[in-house]
Amino acid sequence: MKNSDVAAVILIASLSVLVAYFVADAVIGKPTSASVKVKTVAPISAEVQTPDQSIFNRDAINPTVEVLIGNGQTP
Repeated sequence: MKNSDVAAVILIASLSVLVAYFVADAVIGKPTSASVKVKTVAPISAEVQTPDQSIFNRDAINPTVEVLIGNGQTP
């Protein structure tokens, strides 16, 4: 390669990098320094409350127990 070819390659590469930089800057944009409000979480306490008796009663159906309908045989 001649010196003029090397110079042309370097010029084209540097122009490509500049164009890519400005295109990426236009598409992506610059980060903003806007503040963000974040919800805070209430601290966890060691106090245990009794569950609601209308939901957790001892006569409720237990879904973990297998229930057989009829004579208990599967078809």
